[in-house]
Amino acid sequence: MLNQIRPAIVLTVLLSAVTGLAYPLAITAAAQVAFPGQANGSRIERDGVTIGSDLIGQNFSEPKYFWPRPSATGPESYNAAASTGSNIGPTGKALVDRVAGSVQAMGGGPVPGDAVTTSGSGLDPHISPQYAASQIARVAQARGVEPAAIAKLVADVTEGPALGIFGEMRVNVLRLNLALDAAAPLGN
Repeated sequence: MLNQIRPAIVLTVLLSAVTGLAYPLAITAAAQVAFPGQANGSRIERDGVTIGSDLIGQNFSEPKYFWPRPSATGPESYNAAASTGSNIGPTGKALVDRVAGSVQAMGGGPVPGDAVTTSGSGLDPHISPQYAASQIARVAQARGVEPAAIAKLVADVTEGPALGIFGEMRVNVLRLNLALDAAAPLGN
């Protein structure tokens, strides 16, 4: 019986070392060499301080900033520890009522879908160019800047589809707001 147990134990230890240690370390090392920014969280830094990530949205609510899409991460918006969708179906009364309330709060009428709906993770850092464009007048007025200057900033930070074909045009809200602070600073 020892002849059968011993090879099983040796193989278990060996495979655990290969799949649990060697492989993850090799992949981590390769990622650090090939894609160091992404491997370290796609952090955005200002003056040597990490202020956010390209991958996780942040809540902005002041009129002088562009606002992200709603977050579904519970009572605390954009809480990465609570990443999840709302689990409310598209025909659920709770979702219909929330979206209708959001549309009314935005003045009624047609609004971009991402202005009133959450992303699947509740952490999406991007908005559509249409949603960004709908906020230009408010941001320009709050900053005392011509809307054309704000529209140019939006155009400058708008990202195209990945590899030119995957996804849609999008605007990273944190990057846009950082560009906005640099181009049209306010006394905060």
